[in-house]
Amino acid sequence: MDAYLISVLTFIGIWIILAMSLNLLVGYAGQVSIGHAAFFGIGAYTVAVATVNLGLGFPLDILLAALVSGALGGVLGLPALRVRHDFLVLATIGINFIVVAVFQYTPALGGAYGIVGIPPVTIGGIEFLGLYMLLLVYAFVLAILALKALLLRTWFGVRLIAVREDEDAAAAIGISVASTKIWAFVLSCAGAGIAGALYARQLGSVFPENFGFVESVTVLTMVVLGGAGTLVGPIIGAIILGGLPEYLRFIQDWRYVIYGLMLTFLMIFERDGLMGPESRLRAWLGRGWRTLAADRGSGKP
Repeated sequence: MDAYLISVLTFIGIWIILAMSLNLLVGYAGQVSIGHAAFFGIGAYTVAVATVNLGLGFPLDILLAALVSGALGGVLGLPALRVRHDFLVLATIGINFIVVAVFQYTPALGGAYGIVGIPPVTIGGIEFLGLYMLLLVYAFVLAILALKALLLRTWFGVRLIAVREDEDAAAAIGISVASTKIWAFVLSCAGAGIAGALYARQLGSVFPENFGFVESVTVLTMVVLGGAGTLVGPIIGAIILGGLPEYLRFIQDWRYVIYGLMLTFLMIFERDGLMGPESRLRAWLGRGWRTLAADRGSGKP
């Protein structure tokens, strides 16, 4: 397989993990965040410091990134207990700018020059480069997807959806809205930390500008495009928005304009995204599958 294609697919896998982690917060808990790239960056910088300065290896570096990002997500998610909707959006935007500023002006984190020389993942003396790293990233994709599906079948998954639908009604039936929100932030940010850890290992360097507000808008667009609150939606959104710019370089300078137009279009005409429960595409695919099943059942070629 071509080395460039392997690299593109690897980064798409990382975007999928990031989009799935945000979807847990936005799609299932109903807590809109436009600052998720901050926790993506926290995971990346944690691995950079752990590997370059402390010599920590895999998988302890990934675990540390998830723990640090999740813990800070829980702390920084506290504003979600006091604000809702538009005010929560503004709070998360502020968090994103604060975290990037810490990256940029902290000498121990390399300042504006970032951290370079991050070694690749090494297991059993084998450096995971190219195809090996691709397989490792998608192993994480499958593992996180499976864990997410199991989580949503538990009582905690029910709590998430109840809080999303109506916080007051959820509280009235005995659900702790505060703890549900905090744990949603913790788990979502831990997933972002894992994505950041893999990103740092794949790229070999981290810089403050890689985790700014525009990256937060990008990952939110992936979730909304695919369908928030669905398992497969963020994956489709990440594949489209993660892979398309790589093969349509002529739109590179206009991609954020296109993302904004795409979000506006979706909010007006397809609020459930491509694969949401009420989406036209999902309904069309459902009719197609039912027609195909009926044809096979009747023996038609």
